[in-house]
Amino acid sequence: MTHKDLDVWKLSMDMVVDVYHITDSLPKSEVFGLTSQIRRAAVSIPSNIAEGAARKSLKEYVQFLYVALGSISELDTQLNLITRLGFANVSPELLDKIEHIKKMLLNLIKVLKEKDEKR
Repeated sequence: MTHKDLDVWKLSMDMVVDVYHITDSLPKSEVFGLTSQIRRAAVSIPSNIAEGAARKSLKEYVQFLYVALGSISELDTQLNLITRLGFANVSPELLDKIEHIKKMLLNLIKVLKEKDEKR
C-alpha cells in the first residue's frame, strides 16, 4: 500500500485543486503574498502525507502527518482571512472538506501511534 491508496491523500489532492481555483480569483497584488502562501500550505498537505508514508519508521511517518496537520490549520486560517478581507467567498463545502481532512489526519496519527506502541 502506498500514499496513493490513502483516502486522506486523495481528498487532500482534490482540496488542492479547489484551493487553486479560489486563489485564481484573488487580487493580482496578492500573487506573491496570500496566493502564494495559501497554495504552498495546501500543497504541503498531500506532499507531507506522501513523504511520511515513504519513511522507514512509523515515528517519522507520524511526524510528517503532524506537519500536514499544521499546514491544514494554516490553510484554514488563510482561507478565513481572505473571506474576512472580502477577497473571495470560500464555500462551506471546502471548509467542510478541510475539517474532514483534519479529522482523517488525526485518526491516522492515532492508528499509527497505537501500531507503533504494539511493536
